[in-house]
Amino acid sequence: MRSINQIMADVKSDWKKPYYGAVPYIDALSRCESITDSYGFDDVVSLINYFLANATYWRGAKAREIKKELNDMLKAYKSNPEQFPKGKRIIIYGLV
Repeated sequence: MRSINQIMADVKSDWKKPYYGAVPYIDALSRCESITDSYGFDDVVSLINYFLANATYWRGAKAREIKKELNDMLKAYKSNPEQFPKGKRIIIYGLV
């Protein structure tokens, strides 16, 4: 399973002009490695869900592949969270 920041690197390379609503989630997830990380006050699971909700305008084969990978990761985490190592907390200066 790839890390979150590796997946977001692929998103950035494929989605040249992302929908403005997806940009903050792409940026945040680019700093995360695992689905168990937290970014500021948000967990990565929430960030992935928000990204997917804002990525409906991203289309094509690569988009479908990455969205499926993220959805599969969410399903695996929800069915058995113990299989994922404990994540780190990413502090955003000014918020935490």
